[in-house]
Amino acid sequence: MVQLLPKETEELQPTDILFQTPYWAQVKSSLGLTPQAYDVFSSGPWGDVLVLLKTVGDHKVALVPQGPEVAPQADDYGTFLENLSLSLSECLPPDLAFIRYDLPWKSLYADEMQEQGWNAFPEPRLREMRMNIGTQHWNFRKSFEDMTVASSLVVDINRSEDAIMAGMKPKTRYNIRLAQRKGVTVQQGSLENLRDFHNLYCQTAQRNGFSSCDLEHFSAMFRCRLSAPGHSELLFLIARHGADILAGAIIGISGTAANFLYGASANIKRNLMASSLMHWEGIRRSRGLGCATYEMGAVPPGHDPAHPFHGLYRFKTGFGGTIELRSGTWDYPVNENAYRNICNAESLYREH
Repeated sequence: MVQLLPKETEELQPTDILFQTPYWAQVKSSLGLTPQAYDVFSSGPWGDVLVLLKTVGDHKVALVPQGPEVAPQADDYGTFLENLSLSLSECLPPDLAFIRYDLPWKSLYADEMQEQGWNAFPEPRLREMRMNIGTQHWNFRKSFEDMTVASSLVVDINRSEDAIMAGMKPKTRYNIRLAQRKGVTVQQGSLENLRDFHNLYCQTAQRNGFSSCDLEHFSAMFRCRLSAPGHSELLFLIARHGADILAGAIIGISGTAANFLYGASANIKRNLMASSLMHWEGIRRSRGLGCATYEMGAVPPGHDPAHPFHGLYRFKTGFGGTIELRSGTWDYPVNENAYRNICNAESLYREH
């Protein structure tokens, strides 16, 4: 049994998960979503949760970004989420199509994947069977893609700079020092640099084949940060060589966690390794703000040279750290027909 008590988003508890903070509620509100917050009471995990309502056609979709934060025992994942979903569906609008959870919890397959060296998560059908064991309605579906990341490279920065550097691969240390020798510098960016960053971000998206956010998304992040001091912190870093901006990063700080949210790099002077130095400076500054971890974001779950993002795997793992294998994004349909229609539209969008 899970009981929910509505509250103001400003009352969300302090957390290391940026996406479950009052700040993130403000960002998404300014972009047209409706944030709601609830205290969660159960015989298992307690805490609170941020839910974002999005209008899709004639229905609403409830998005839970990297939440709930506190996980039950692994065997109870499905039953706890089912009870939470049933309680949420009573609190949310009647035109709700489905609830989409972006779970930060350890994957049910994490131990097997690491022990046996698997390079990919099991197929969705098998993951759905395991998630639904013990549930009453057998209703959870693996989403076609993850809202944030299902496997993320996390570096322990709660130690000296020398120790962090020693934990890196030799090639990464070399690239950081190369950038320094060649005159690359990393500075705190200003709002005037945001358009330049977005241009670099669009270059990066085109080069690597992913869809880009518009400039308003980034503007909202800084606008809300300035209107809600103390809720969170953003690091905006720009790497330069002479007059050229070669790389940029937006890093979110919440609690003791630094989260590399968005990165961009230019098509020019790539031999100067500006991105390597930029991440090192991000680590140093995050550590100076009291962070214990620096999360570099999405990587393939294993060492697979055939993976299209294997280059990203090699770059990020060069900084040391460990890959956290998480449960990823799951859907709980409330209106089956509306859910199918929205998912079909998502699939068409993805294909084009």
